[in-house]
Amino acid sequence: MSAFPTYGPAEIDALNTVADAVLGVFKSHGYTRYEPAVLQPAHLFVDRSGEEIRRSTYELTDPTGQELCLRPDLTIPTCKYQVESGAPYPARLCYHGLAFRHQPGAGQFWQAGAELLGHTDRASGDAEMMGLAAEAVRAGGVKDFSVLIGDLGLFHTLVDALEVPAGWRGRLKRHVWRTGYFEKLLARMVSGETNEAERTVDALAGLKLMELKPTIERLIDNEGDAPLGGRSREEIVERLMLQASEDTAPRLDPDVAALIAAFLKVSGNGEAALEEIRSLTKPVAAKMVKPLAAMAERLHALKANNIPLDRVRYVAHFGRNLEYYTGFVFEFWTRAGEVAGGGRYDTLLESLGAPRGTTAIGCALRTERLIAARAEA
Repeated sequence: MSAFPTYGPAEIDALNTVADAVLGVFKSHGYTRYEPAVLQPAHLFVDRSGEEIRRSTYELTDPTGQELCLRPDLTIPTCKYQVESGAPYPARLCYHGLAFRHQPGAGQFWQAGAELLGHTDRASGDAEMMGLAAEAVRAGGVKDFSVLIGDLGLFHTLVDALEVPAGWRGRLKRHVWRTGYFEKLLARMVSGETNEAERTVDALAGLKLMELKPTIERLIDNEGDAPLGGRSREEIVERLMLQASEDTAPRLDPDVAALIAAFLKVSGNGEAALEEIRSLTKPVAAKMVKPLAAMAERLHALKANNIPLDRVRYVAHFGRNLEYYTGFVFEFWTRAGEVAGGGRYDTLLESLGAPRGTTAIGCALRTERLIAARAEA
């Protein structure tokens, strides 16, 4: 199968039928359609979605030397449009169009989505987006699906509540969704062992501020001119200077590490998982009240949208694979695979120039997967 398929009359009719049904749901709830440009500035995605997107993005350089890409995602350019338009908040925007990512058998795919931007009541925003996604999936012809949910914000609250050295909290939060790497990171924090990159930072930590930059420059020169992990020379220097200027943190308490590890193993029925988390986090129960109440509200919202709670699974480690997600995330699954997903990304708009604290939550549906799931029903 070609990564860039062509569509005959039957395929076009099927795509249009599903797209019209999904966009009709969005419109009925007050969402206005927007169409982002297919060609986008490459840095717009890499800076906010992470290296995972860089590895799968089709990049090119125009005759003026500007680095562009085929849009791998429609959320970011839609949010950028809202910020630059100066339109009031809250804003409700939707779209349907092709997205492009280099992945096996699917270099392009049709994506429909909706974004709720600047809605200050997070609980009602979460409920609205889950209900919108469920209604859109059903309008696309898929009635039988299960729901996978997670909440990075719940984990962030736990890390802040525990006795975790301040310099390590950010690292734990950034890497929690990287299964395998995170467990090794946690073990190193307990043992005090460091990898090569961390030993480099330790060696730099004893230098005076005026000595840091030339020393780091020499280290990079010794490695050649190629960017490290897709980052520019300037980005590497800035990051190493920041890390080297932090105080060396003590080892992580093994009991704290064990609680974090146990939390991240929670997986199963949403209601049962909620009770398990309450039990695990009793040592810091006072600080967990608000996020656990939010989780209970989301379960109630799913039930209110006629989704049986025995079809809802919570996975503590679940965070999707885009770095801009900041909290609650969800996916809808069928026997044909994932058909919809989304979540909260409350820092994305601010990074694009919106006022501090502008909230955001959205969902995206894969049109072709809805058609495939309907065929298997």
